[in-house]
Amino acid sequence: MEGKFIQFFSLICLCLFPAISTLEANDVKANKGCIEIERKALIKFKEGLTDPSHFLSSWTGDNCCSWKGISCSNETGHVVKIELQNYECFNDAGNYYGSNQNASCLGGQISTSLLDLKYLDHLDLSLNSFQIPIPEFLGSLGMLSYLNLSLAAFTGMIPQHLGNLSNLRYLDLSSDSSLQSNDLYWLSSLTSLEYLKMGSVNLSLASTHWLQVLNLIPSLSEVHLVSCELQNLPQSLHTVNFTSLSVLELTGNRFKSPIPRWFSNLSTLVQLDLTMSEITGDVSAVIGDLTTCCKNSLEELILAGNQISGHIPHSLGLLKKLKFLELFLNFISGPIPETVGNLTNLEVLDLSYNQMNGSLPESIKMLTKLASLDLLQNSWQGILSENQLQSLGKLEYFTISSSNKSFTINVSYNWVPPFSLKDIEINDCLLGPKFPAWLKTQKQLSTVILTNVGISEVISDWLWGLSQLTWCDLSNNQITGSFLPSLEYPSPALQKSTFNRSKSSFTSWHKLYNLNLAGNLLSGPIPANIGQVLASVSMLNLSWNFLDGRMPSSIGRMRNLISLDLSNNQLSGRILDNSRHLKKLLVLDLSANHLSGTVPGSIFLLPELQKLKLNDNHLSGDLSNYQINNASFLELLDLGGNRFAGKIPKWLGASPLALFELRLRANRFSGSIPEEVCNLIYLHILDIAANYLSGSIPACLGQLTHMQIVLPFVPISPISAFKDIAEMDLVVKGRQMRYGKTLELVNILDLSSNNLSGEIPKEITRLLALGTLNLSRNQLTANIPEEIGNLSLLETLDLSHNHLSGPIPRSMTAMTFLNYLNLSYNNLSGQIPSTNQFQTFNDPSIYEGNAGLCGVPLPTKCDAVNAGDAEDKGRMKDHSVEEDGEDSTKLEFYISMVLGFIFGFWGVFGSLYVYKPWRQG
Repeated sequence: MEGKFIQFFSLICLCLFPAISTLEANDVKANKGCIEIERKALIKFKEGLTDPSHFLSSWTGDNCCSWKGISCSNETGHVVKIELQNYECFNDAGNYYGSNQNASCLGGQISTSLLDLKYLDHLDLSLNSFQIPIPEFLGSLGMLSYLNLSLAAFTGMIPQHLGNLSNLRYLDLSSDSSLQSNDLYWLSSLTSLEYLKMGSVNLSLASTHWLQVLNLIPSLSEVHLVSCELQNLPQSLHTVNFTSLSVLELTGNRFKSPIPRWFSNLSTLVQLDLTMSEITGDVSAVIGDLTTCCKNSLEELILAGNQISGHIPHSLGLLKKLKFLELFLNFISGPIPETVGNLTNLEVLDLSYNQMNGSLPESIKMLTKLASLDLLQNSWQGILSENQLQSLGKLEYFTISSSNKSFTINVSYNWVPPFSLKDIEINDCLLGPKFPAWLKTQKQLSTVILTNVGISEVISDWLWGLSQLTWCDLSNNQITGSFLPSLEYPSPALQKSTFNRSKSSFTSWHKLYNLNLAGNLLSGPIPANIGQVLASVSMLNLSWNFLDGRMPSSIGRMRNLISLDLSNNQLSGRILDNSRHLKKLLVLDLSANHLSGTVPGSIFLLPELQKLKLNDNHLSGDLSNYQINNASFLELLDLGGNRFAGKIPKWLGASPLALFELRLRANRFSGSIPEEVCNLIYLHILDIAANYLSGSIPACLGQLTHMQIVLPFVPISPISAFKDIAEMDLVVKGRQMRYGKTLELVNILDLSSNNLSGEIPKEITRLLALGTLNLSRNQLTANIPEEIGNLSLLETLDLSHNHLSGPIPRSMTAMTFLNYLNLSYNNLSGQIPSTNQFQTFNDPSIYEGNAGLCGVPLPTKCDAVNAGDAEDKGRMKDHSVEEDGEDSTKLEFYISMVLGFIFGFWGVFGSLYVYKPWRQG
């Protein structure tokens, strides 16, 4: 009996145990909220953090499972997830604050108390600003399958202890360039890893083995190594173990090699992105290999911004799964193959900024899913017909350009497109003379760029009705009429009614950011109320038209302006004195007008101003008493071709200024050149010619650092919003030339046409990067410095119309880039050098007016005595110069070349790498 009772009791307990356990678990969650030891661990973790924005203000009370960013297991109550990703660590423009420690970022120390969270599976501390090394103890959180420390301002070396996280499937260590790893072998221990992202982590010292390590992790599905300073892309792998790889993103590295043939084994590849990675080779080989391996899987092929050349092969049509094909910014030539029509899933086709030509294939009509077609900056020919466009019903972004207007869109007058475009850009094609009727059917456009397309009518009313318009560029056409004629009020009595009538047309322009009507035939005054109607505009360019009258005062209230270009018109009167409200203004160009009077001092106090061009007007006054902003960003100042008088202002050499280009040419400045100008060490253009300056040339000009360092050519990005405003007229090789995109490459010192006296300071010969030196038409005396031969990059040298004496220095024969020389009308003597570059100077006029000179190309022959004496003296001095200066000069030159490469080379690639085409915005 007793045995039966025990058996019955045991059976009851067995049945009730699951229910009791469930009640206990629920009691843990309901009454205690979470496990106490884990709650204390989280509190201690919080205590180590800085939290200025109270991001963790909910971390109070017993129920830690309800705290912000904390998740617990429904079964056990254990903390399994900490997710403190902090988007508030970004500013309104979406820029990461990172190490600047925004008030919204979490920071501080990460407590080892996290080790008490034995069941933690998911840890996300991204988008914060800790500014400490990654703690090694994180490698002891053995249950972690997800770790995201990206953009959290961690610094230093990545700890190899993270290799202990054997359960990890997701790892994101993307940095703001403050993390590095010299050894990636720890990654090979993460045998379950599926997702790896290490953007902007410096892996330069791991370049030799990074691929071999990743090849040991067959579970990898996505690899993102963007801008990691990788320099080695092995061309062979003994065995390819990437059996699960679907996404490979290696953008912004420096491989300098072709795409390896082993890529043809990546049979599961869906997305390949090698943008801006210095990939070389033939595009036909690349596409050929990819059709071998992944023609049934590849959906995205992005090889933009490399050095890929050749013709796109017909085999492209085999990649039938492709949705995105982006090959822009390469050297691809030839036509688009007809087989492109096989890519019926294609949504984005970007072949812009190449060297392609030919007509567009008829088969393009088969791309019925195409949303973006970008064919800019090529040399297309022929006709695009409505038959090719009729099936592109999903097209939203369309751009194309040709050369010499060899491409046109030929459709019937009443054709109505099946698509509704958002962005359109057509450059250097034949579109005019009128705005096409089909274009006027497009009502949702946000970007309209039609430059040099032959439009010669007044601006269409269709344009004013585009309510989504943000970017409008109609430059370099023959558009006529007044500027925004409907803004002009006929009389004060009709102002109100006229405003009401025009208001409906222009309230829709509240989104307009850029308006460029430069290079047209617009005439008449600028409407008085332009500042109200175009209040949202940030970039306004009306240059190279025939606008007249005065500048409307309402422009001074366009508070969003960052660039204002009214140059090369017929504007008159004074410059506005209410520009102090333009606190965002970066560029102000009022050059080549008929403006008069003094310059308002408020212009020099604009806090963000970088480029100021007031040249070629009738401006006057003394600038010496003006004040400059204490935190000025002014880089370019052109006041040339005016009537300014007095001394060159000393404030130009004030410490906050970082001027790169200073042009005061053709004014009435007098007195000496202030030594404060020598403080402008960033100057690479100093043009103060054609004034009334006197005294000696300051020797300290030899300290202008940017004229000492040889910078390589860094072309302005073709997508730069300001690519056309960095222009300056300079006198080079005896004639005036306009420099634009290459302005930053030019190094000029022009002090000509003044009354300067004394010797040419030998310190000038330290300016090794100088390309033009013009000291002509002054009162300079003594010998030409023997060290002038150090200026080995000099292309233009004009010392004419002075009182220089002595021989032509033999060191000048080493100036192998010199192609313009003028030494006329001095007191030079001796034999003209006849070796190296001097063999090319056959014009006798460059030596005339020097009675003591002899030899070719002058008719005066040198007698043996005079020639021998001159050559002996020259050799003696040359020998001295070579002994004392040649080695040091060469050393300085090579150092400057290296420094120039470091500072200059990556500028353009950095800008291009971050570029994402607006048309895919």
